[in-house]
Amino acid sequence: MSIVSLIIKREFIAKVRNKSFIVMTFLSPLLFVGIAVFVAYLSSMKADTKRIAIHDESGMFVKEFTSQNNKNKAYKYLDLSLIDLKFLKDSITNESYEGLLYIPKASNSKDFESKIQFISNSSPSISFIENVQDVIANKLTKNNLEKAHLDTLAIKNAQSKVNISLTKASGEESVKGLNEIKIGIGGAFGYLIMMFIIIYGNMVMRSVIEEKTSRIVEIIISSVKPFQLMMGKIIGTSLAGLLQFFIWAIIGMSLMFAASVFFGVNVGPTARVSPEMMQTAQQEMTGTAQMYIKELWNLPIASILGGFVIYFIGGYFLYSSFYAAIGAAVDNQTDSQQFLLPIIMPLMLSVYIGFFTVINDPHGTIAVVFSMIPLTSPIVMLMRIPFGVPLWQIAISVTLLFGSFFFVVWFAAKIYRIGILMYGKKPTWSEMYRWLKY
Repeated sequence: MSIVSLIIKREFIAKVRNKSFIVMTFLSPLLFVGIAVFVAYLSSMKADTKRIAIHDESGMFVKEFTSQNNKNKAYKYLDLSLIDLKFLKDSITNESYEGLLYIPKASNSKDFESKIQFISNSSPSISFIENVQDVIANKLTKNNLEKAHLDTLAIKNAQSKVNISLTKASGEESVKGLNEIKIGIGGAFGYLIMMFIIIYGNMVMRSVIEEKTSRIVEIIISSVKPFQLMMGKIIGTSLAGLLQFFIWAIIGMSLMFAASVFFGVNVGPTARVSPEMMQTAQQEMTGTAQMYIKELWNLPIASILGGFVIYFIGGYFLYSSFYAAIGAAVDNQTDSQQFLLPIIMPLMLSVYIGFFTVINDPHGTIAVVFSMIPLTSPIVMLMRIPFGVPLWQIAISVTLLFGSFFFVVWFAAKIYRIGILMYGKKPTWSEMYRWLKY
């Protein structure tokens, strides 16, 4: 067995036998589900009802707001138009009410557009202010139409609401929000890659620092070359990460299959919802759930999982080379902070590029370019794959990614072989650059 294989085996066994690795492998999916359920529970909780005082000197709008008390439980509007305005302002100061909506008298509707005030101790939410503005604007519009002797009821009846149904060219019925689902799946895989590049990259860096500070590396270097040691650490740690991901994929696919069986959806690339099942579905929610699960199964799951493995390996190898070089150059984790920001920035950039660009134009110039750049392709390309990416683009992206990895390993090894035996001195960027020339 080669020396590199021995190092890989040593690193892999050390990681997978770690108690924290075993616990988090099976606990992390439960934590993700628990957090999702907890967030859903918090979002479903009713907030405390906020009392809004209304001082309407015009008498035109107060009923428009008080009529919403039965619909909107978040806010309760109180008609206090007969109470002195100064007293109401003092009540706001004493926090008796959340805020005061002051509507003065006006000679025409144009004056209402700029003279209405909302008085409060704290800034109200944008949605609340927009709702108040909409109520007042609708009332003023209705009055203006009546003054112009236009039939407001006829205008209201003439307004149309359009609900477009989505159908594929093959004749299948589709669902709305499918792009959001695709970017959510791609974003989840991309985010996992980013997190585990950071987590496992830091593991490599800490391992190098620990061996360096304990002087164990001096004994190891006497038997192996620095390049072999660096590659063994990177590959061994990546295999442990892949094992963890495969376990999570099996758990996730099992849960997805269980959900499909529960909702009665045929799975596979040609999945269809049977007419009999659609007829027996009594609730619209059940039929919608069936459609969404069917669309999930119609996604290029093999391409997504295969792309995830390839880009996880390539991205992890690329960034771990940087982490290993930094670990060899410093004596403790505190000194490493100045070198980590340039590594993390491309990862953060790729996440923002994915969420703000890929969702709107997955095949646009920006999305395509950043899915080719090696430092951002592991995340951006994974966000694009659910939308369908030409094979030649994936081939170019993967080639550039692994080509960059070999290039980075070449100069990272130069830093590693010198820095691994350097003690008691904080390296600078210029000094690390000189190491590349040795």
